[in-house]
This record gives sequence, structure tokens and C-alpha cells, in this order.
Amino acid sequence: MDDQAKLKIGIAGATGAVGLEMLRVLEQRSFPAETVRVLASDRAEERKLRFRRHDLLVEPLTPESLDGLDIVLFATSAELSRRYVPEVVRRGGVAIDNSREFRMVPAIPLVVPEVNAHALKEHLGIIANPNCSTIQMVQVLRPLAERAGLKRVVAATYQSVSGTGLAAIEELREQSTAVLNDSEATPAVYPKQIAFNCLPQIDVFDAFGDTREETKMVGETRKILELPDLPVAVTCVRVPVFRSHVRVGNVERERKRGPDDVRAPLAAEVVISVVDDPPEGIYPTQAETERTDETWVGRIRRDGSVPHGIWLWVVSDNLRKGAALNAVQIAECLIDADAR
Repeated sequence: MDDQAKLKIGIAGATGAVGLEMLRVLEQRSFPAETVRVLASDRAEERKLRFRRHDLLVEPLTPESLDGLDIVLFATSAELSRRYVPEVVRRGGVAIDNSREFRMVPAIPLVVPEVNAHALKEHLGIIANPNCSTIQMVQVLRPLAERAGLKRVVAATYQSVSGTGLAAIEELREQSTAVLNDSEATPAVYPKQIAFNCLPQIDVFDAFGDTREETKMVGETRKILELPDLPVAVTCVRVPVFRSHVRVGNVERERKRGPDDVRAPLAAEVVISVVDDPPEGIYPTQAETERTDETWVGRIRRDGSVPHGIWLWVVSDNLRKGAALNAVQIAECLIDADAR
């Protein structure tokens, strides 16, 4: 990647919700790429994607389609990432993977640039993009940990259907129409009806009753913050919202700090917007924050049940900072490092 003007970028899984958002982010941020190649595993019919006033033909994802690419952004399933990410490295490129496949591999950096960009120095060709809810959580936890330490974190998430993909978005749309017309809402993507309903299950359950999503958030948070013994407990819920995730966090810190002392360090973060005046009806919601790049924080208040506890309401667009934007920012960090 010595010559940024000639960078060749690929998006694997380009026709999915995250892949399409990656393409938008590359264009919006004027990413310095000479070539962008869009790849997909399913090409039942010819498809083109618009980018910088040109149409890009979607190519089949094969080992050969990865030849000559400097950076490949993966928005594929864990199974496809397992198969194709190593192929990028074998061909001399760098893979930034959005699936769960490589996140907890010790030698592979799991990166949120505002939190642990230093981890990129250790990459060997593969960089993992964290879970969408983990990203927004660690963005908030890092400045709080630096100021007063972290003793325990308890969180509940309210995650939109776009986190599952385009089929889930369509299922919510169709089911909502059916319910409003007194018709049956038939589940296909989710195990139960999602329209006008909340599901306390994201991914499969393990022997302890935790879902894979909850386990991911616990392990990823510890790895990114480099706090392997931090007590973290999470419940993840799928809600009938098209876009943006909410995380309600209860943070118990090592040293006493009140709500005002929390607002200041969070407001100082460029990527965080504090919107917090509940008596005036001012707090962030999913509808207001979709298609934005910030992580929004409100409802900052004391938890009187523990000595140093704080409640926070955190909202972020899961397709933007929660996936596509974070991946592109990782790529920007890589080329910035090369420029230095």
C-alpha cells in the first residue's frame, strides 16, 4: 500500500445491508482508491451498484476475484469469511472482517479506531471489526475507564432488525403490514413474530442460557479495552425498529464520580454526542440517530444501589459506526500509517 493513489479496494458481500453501506461510506469519505471491486457469493442475476457516478458490476466472490486487491472489506457470514479472508492474505492484501469469525483470535486485532488504534500495529493481514453493539459500548466505556476506572458493567441492548440483514428488514415491513390488516404475521428470519414485538434472543443459546450475541459482547469488550477480568453482563434484545441500536448501560466505577463528571469526558470525545436534558424531553432515540456517524448518549444519571454507579442510554446507527464506518476507518488508519 505504498501508493495511495493506486489503492485497489474490494467489498465482499457488497449486496447485503452492511456491504451496501460500506460502498456509501467509501464514497462519502472520498476514500483514496483507484479501484473498487464489489463481490458477492450469490449472483443469481447480473447486478450493478452505483459508485462515484459509475456502475460497478457485482462479481462472484472467488479466490481469484481477490487477486491484486490491497484491502478487502468483508461483510459476509462467518463461514464465508473463514473461507475467503485467508485468501486475501495469501495474495498480499489486508482483510478487514465484519463477521464473528476472527474477533476472539488472540493474534488478530479487534479494533475500534477511537479506542484502540494502537492494536493495528500488530496485524498480520487480518483485522476484525467488532460487533455493532460492542463498538458503541466501548466508545463510551473507554473515557470513563480512564477517568475513574471500571469495576463492573451491566448492559441491555435493544437492537434493530437491520443488524440481521436485508431479509429481516423486509420481514418487519411485511409483518407490520399484516398485523395492521388483521392478518397473520408469519416468521421466517426470526423464530417468532418481530412486528410489534421484542425478542430476547439474538443468535443461538448456549448451555448456560446466554445467547451468542451476549457472549460476543462480553468477550469483545474485554479484549478491546484490554481488561480481561472486567465483570461484564449483557442481555441482548431484538426490537421492531428498522435501524440503529440502543444500549442501556449500568457502569460501576472504581472511584466516586457523579453524573456531571461523566458528561464532561463523554462530551469531549469527537465521536460522541451528549444529548441529555430529560425534563425538557431531550434524549437520543433510534429514529433520530439513524444514518448518523456519532454515538449518542443521554439519560445519564446516578445509580443509588451501588456506591459509584451510573446509568447511560447509548444510541448508534448499527450499519454506520456499528459496521461499515468502523471498517472504513480501520482502512483509513492503515493507509495513514503507511503515509507516515
